[in-house]
Amino acid sequence: MSSTGLEGRSVVVTGAGSGIGRAAALGFAREGAKVVVADLRRDGAEETVEAIEADGGAARAVVGDLSDQGVVDEVVGTALETFGGLDVLVNNAGIMDRLSAVGDTDDAEWERVVRVNLTAPFLLTRAALPHMLEAGGGAIVFTASEASLRGSAAGAAYTASKHGVVGLVKSLAVMYRDKGIRANAIAPGGTATAIQVEAEPGAHGPGVVGAYAGNIGRISTAEEQAAGILFLASDAASNINGVVLPVDNGWAAV
Repeated sequence: MSSTGLEGRSVVVTGAGSGIGRAAALGFAREGAKVVVADLRRDGAEETVEAIEADGGAARAVVGDLSDQGVVDEVVGTALETFGGLDVLVNNAGIMDRLSAVGDTDDAEWERVVRVNLTAPFLLTRAALPHMLEAGGGAIVFTASEASLRGSAAGAAYTASKHGVVGLVKSLAVMYRDKGIRANAIAPGGTATAIQVEAEPGAHGPGVVGAYAGNIGRISTAEEQAAGILFLASDAASNINGVVLPVDNGWAAV
C-alpha cells in the first residue's frame, strides 16, 4: 500500500502532456492513483497515458483548451465517470509571456496569459469543488511560480497571473478549510521544460528581467517539481493548507 495515501485516488493533472505535468501524472500513477491527463496537445496527452498504462497504471486523456467551460466539464466528467470521483486536482497548465513590461504589454498578450494561467484554473477548480465537497474533502495543488513571489522573474502578464494564482490558493484555503479541502501551490524556480519564452529583442522588459537571471541558481528537473506537487497532494501534507512552496534551490531566499 502506498505510504502517501494516494493509492486508488482519482487525480486530474492539467498540462500533463509534457514537463512538470507529465512528471506529476507519472508520479501519481506510480503511487497507485488513477489519472486524468488534460492537455491542449493530443499527442502529448496520449503519450503520457501510454506511459502510465505501459507501467500498469490507469489513465485517460482529455484534450482541449481549459479556459473553455465545455472542456472543463469534460475533464471533471471523465474523472467522475471513469474513475468514480475526483480526489486531487492539479492545476499545472500554464504559458509564459514575452517578458514584456507593462507599457509594452498589448491586450492580446495580457488576455492570453491571464486566461490560461489564472482563468482556466479558476474554472476547473470551481467545477471540481462540488464533487470534492460532496465526498467530504479533496486536495488542490497549483503550479504558481517564482514570479508569484517577486517582480523580477517574468513580464507583467505572467507575474500578475501567478500572483493571482497565489491569491486563489489562499482564498480557497480560508473558505473551505472546514470542509476538508486543502489548497496549496508549488512555486518553481528555473526548470528544464518545453515552455517557451518569445521575448521581443531589445524590449525594455527582457533587458530588466535578464539582469536578475544570475539569481536563479541550479536549473531543476520536472521530476523535482513533481515531487513537491505529490507531497502537497498526499496525506503527508494533511495539515498543510494555503501554502506556497518554493521549489527553487533557494532562489526565493536571495
